[in-house]
Amino acid sequence: MTVFQIEEIGSLLNQMLKGTMFDHFLLQEASVSQAFRTDIDGTLRTQFYSEEEMRQRGLSGLRFLPFSHVRPFCLDLIRGNRKPESFRFVFLLSPQNQAGTIAHAGSSFHTEDVTGMFLNLSYKKEILTCSTGISYRIFSPDKSLEKEWDRLAMLFFRQHGIAVKEL
Repeated sequence: MTVFQIEEIGSLLNQMLKGTMFDHFLLQEASVSQAFRTDIDGTLRTQFYSEEEMRQRGLSGLRFLPFSHVRPFCLDLIRGNRKPESFRFVFLLSPQNQAGTIAHAGSSFHTEDVTGMFLNLSYKKEILTCSTGISYRIFSPDKSLEKEWDRLAMLFFRQHGIAVKEL
């Protein structure tokens, strides 16, 4: 796990909420605190959609909604004349991207060993940080996948022109 400080908060929020920067991630959960607190559970409610709608929207087999489906709502929550007091977004790498990352990491892990690869954005007291994390189904002293995920997270921000520094 690594923690980065996002140095260009406005640029990141603009790309996250008005662009597609995080659209290939799933949203596990989010919370935004301002005059009131809003909590978002990104768990996909499969009963809401027909099987055909699930296929058409690319939701089949997912536990959480793609951020692209929730992004407009999040933009409405954060947009305004005043900054939120705080917010937190827990992004989960999509199953396809997770499988690709594990395959290319050169570690001893297999796709079924990992339940999630996370980016956690947290804003509080005018500071925005991102922490990485991996949830495993097994115990292993091998940290090669975590190191690769940390490297890829840093690269992800840099590719989007977001300055970050490791804490």
